[in-house]
Amino acid sequence: MRKLLLSAASITFIGLAACQPEATIEVDKPAAEKPTKTVENLTAAATAGTENGPPTVQEAKEFLEQAEKDIVELSGFAAKVYWVQANFITDDTNALAAMAGTQGAKLSTRLANEAKRFNDLTLPADMRRKMDGLKRGSNFPAPEKDGAAEELATIMTGLEATYGTGKFDYDGKAINLGEASDIIAKSRNPEELQAIWEGWRTISPPMKSDYARMVDIVNEGSKELGYADTGALWRGGYDMDGEAFIKEADRLWGQVKPLYDQLHCNTRAALNTTYGDDVVPLDAPIRADLLGNMWGQSWGNIYDMVAPKGGGKGVDLTSLLEKNDYTQKQMVEVGEKFFTSLGFDPLPDTFWERSLITKPEDREVVCHASAWNLDDMDDIRIKMCTKINGEDFVTVHHELGHNFYQRAYKNQPVFYKNGANDGFHEAIGDMIALSITPEYLVKIGLLDEKDVPGADADLSLLMRQAMDKVAFLPFGLMVDQWRWKVFSGEYTPSEYNSGWWELRRKYQGLRAPSERSSDAFDPGAKFHIPGNTPYMRYFLAHILQFQFHKAACDMAGFEGPLHQCSIYGNEEVGRRFNAMMEMGASKPWPDALEAFTGTRDMDGSAILEYFAPLMTYLEEQNKDRTCGWE
Repeated sequence: MRKLLLSAASITFIGLAACQPEATIEVDKPAAEKPTKTVENLTAAATAGTENGPPTVQEAKEFLEQAEKDIVELSGFAAKVYWVQANFITDDTNALAAMAGTQGAKLSTRLANEAKRFNDLTLPADMRRKMDGLKRGSNFPAPEKDGAAEELATIMTGLEATYGTGKFDYDGKAINLGEASDIIAKSRNPEELQAIWEGWRTISPPMKSDYARMVDIVNEGSKELGYADTGALWRGGYDMDGEAFIKEADRLWGQVKPLYDQLHCNTRAALNTTYGDDVVPLDAPIRADLLGNMWGQSWGNIYDMVAPKGGGKGVDLTSLLEKNDYTQKQMVEVGEKFFTSLGFDPLPDTFWERSLITKPEDREVVCHASAWNLDDMDDIRIKMCTKINGEDFVTVHHELGHNFYQRAYKNQPVFYKNGANDGFHEAIGDMIALSITPEYLVKIGLLDEKDVPGADADLSLLMRQAMDKVAFLPFGLMVDQWRWKVFSGEYTPSEYNSGWWELRRKYQGLRAPSERSSDAFDPGAKFHIPGNTPYMRYFLAHILQFQFHKAACDMAGFEGPLHQCSIYGNEEVGRRFNAMMEMGASKPWPDALEAFTGTRDMDGSAILEYFAPLMTYLEEQNKDRTCGWE
């Protein structure tokens, strides 16, 4: 998902799901009345008098007040610039987005450097938290030198536009990512899968030099803010020491890795049955193009290959939507109804007037599903090229989770208009999606009660979910592992691609279908790399969504297997959920976690509980197989 937050903690791109960037135009006045403003003078009030000795608490207070005004002033207009650029990709909108990014980068850098002046001053906890957020500034900070912000914004806009307009020739036709992904999802021809997989990766080599230049720029900016590199800056946003966060991520992965290993082993065996030893050796990593997804990050599209024999018939959500003549808008309306059933207010009329729900046929748009808040209050929207299928039905619930979270914390200061940590934002909607059970589908009229699968179908339902959610876990971890190594210099530009595959092999047990050329830039074929969206949030979200789900089901008094629980219609859960969401980022994330779950620690054990029946099945299936890939 794509997010542009203009807040104290993140003024430019941070890839989540909303939008509030930056500008200097007051749109409610005629041109002749607009005061002249530049980023260079936006913090003048906050910095006045700073040459007169050590800073005071009063000066810090005034600085924060002015910073908040500046951020709010810049946000609204540029949010619209970014919205238009994502929905009308042209040279002109790209240029406007780059200009807006420049303004935001300059403001972020200026505020971050001014905030450093108060490092040694004892401040109330709330003021210190705001200062620390400002010092982290953007996830992609520009250094203060002339021209750096402009160059950075131009590069970042160009990278995303290159991705968004990417096409390659196949079978005499130029095809885009959506068309290529459909082939990857459905084809069972290994030669065709390899051709499509390689074809999409022809769009990314032109990005490589710009990406390397961007790394140099943001590393310089991060060092000016006191961080060793940009990876260290990112890790500083988790209310703990950066090295401690690395260990925490490893601890969580260690909890869930045994389940992934069993799923990998069973999937490889199934692929071997279809393709044979030459294509899928039983003692090697799996070819990444065979898993039904362009990046091998989720495997649900090859579920038919691994469906448990005698596991019962699951629910075909796509068929249900087609049978009930659903439209894209109806899918969104049903998603909204889930949240209102928990006691949340309906979406505003402007949501329906301004969202983009179906792909226009007359122009290029960024189709990556995203949720936006253009005014940091109630102008919430989604942007999706929605297809009438089960995957997008779930995605709609996810994106609306971002919107309801954004609206829940709208009354927080701008510094705190964000998730408790970035994993929270992603986990909210995914937690709701875990309640899309057969019983829920009956309640909303999609499934007849007589067609609800029996208990014997649980294994099939769990396998189908695991092929997406469990399969994703190591990918969610390794994307930022790669970027951290790029930012630190461990991977130089000549090693970008080899490093990418080193980590994909280590964590996922996957390999490229063919030898990759020295100029390849396969990371750039994944949106979140050229889109400059930090990715660790998705790994954390996959942990937190199950932890949230278990806590919610416990609150609801549900006593059955965790995977059968749906919280649809439970207003008490909604009340507790909203209390956590309203906190935004105003408190350290353990405080927000405790407010809903009763514990201050992230915990992967709920995933193991949720998939416990599947784990038993997988261990039985794999008992005579050689698992692993090294």
